[in-house]
Amino acid sequence: MKAGILLHPHPIAEKPLHVEQVGRPEMKPGHVLVKVRACGVCRTDLHIVEGELAAPRANLIPGHQIVGDIVEGAARELPVGTRVGVSWVGGTDGSCWYCRRDMENLCDSPTFTGYTVNGGYAEYALARADFVFPLPSELDDLHAAPLLCAGIIGFRSLRVAGTQRGERVGLFGFGASAHLAIEVLHSWGCDVYVSTRGESHRKLAGSLGAKWVGTETEKPPAELDRAITFAPSGDVVVAALSSLRKGGVVAINAIHLDRMPQFDYDSLLWGERQIRSVANMTRDDARDFLQLAAEIKLHPKVTAFTLDQANEALLAVKQDAIDGAAVILP
Repeated sequence: MKAGILLHPHPIAEKPLHVEQVGRPEMKPGHVLVKVRACGVCRTDLHIVEGELAAPRANLIPGHQIVGDIVEGAARELPVGTRVGVSWVGGTDGSCWYCRRDMENLCDSPTFTGYTVNGGYAEYALARADFVFPLPSELDDLHAAPLLCAGIIGFRSLRVAGTQRGERVGLFGFGASAHLAIEVLHSWGCDVYVSTRGESHRKLAGSLGAKWVGTETEKPPAELDRAITFAPSGDVVVAALSSLRKGGVVAINAIHLDRMPQFDYDSLLWGERQIRSVANMTRDDARDFLQLAAEIKLHPKVTAFTLDQANEALLAVKQDAIDGAAVILP
């Protein structure tokens, strides 16, 4: 099969992915072999490729927003031909303290698709059968792919922030995840305030019904009940915190932050304001979100790339050169 291989982490401008012919994945008990229809490009892929997340698998095939058909290893619930999604969490140990308490997103020994095991920048991918999700027919391949991480983790971020129907919610950064979260928030009757860099991102937020849109340094005109940050920037976290009402919550949707600057406790955090991190996702998050996405006809804005253009797709994500999500079609 053809696949994009990361031999060694390098800056994306140096085109670290090598697209070449490799053997198909070998079947394992409890797994399914998936013929990849589409694979979304995530900012986490960029952190892996550029070495900001340490120790990826050797000769790694990245990609963890996989849409494909089961072609081998079927079970009664997953017959051959079933169209499924594969996400970032590729498996958990099921036995650690967190797994036994329904917190599998915090598992001590997780498997991560496209990081600790090979992912979907390829024509075929191997996945644990209990960590794939049958996809509703309402979600086509191209537009389902970004839902499988950007969508699910954005949905979990809203949950971690404690978002309630009808609240004022700020989205700080407006890329692949935020432009899906805004649709969920609208379905919950929330007013959405967006602070983000990039004129095209601000225009997209406005076109999707944001109540207010400003630059990354502008403060929303109303105190927020909840705020979710999508940029890997500590400065953005502080900006979100400064926009909260007393008792409000900031949820940080980032697996990596450049730094966390000092800030004034008395004016920004006191008053039972909270900062929470968002770590991975659970299978319940995935199932609940995919059902909701089908019900509200969630339709991400997508730019398609071929597998040969995998480096270009990652560079576009890094440079915020596209609105919405990038998706590779092998």
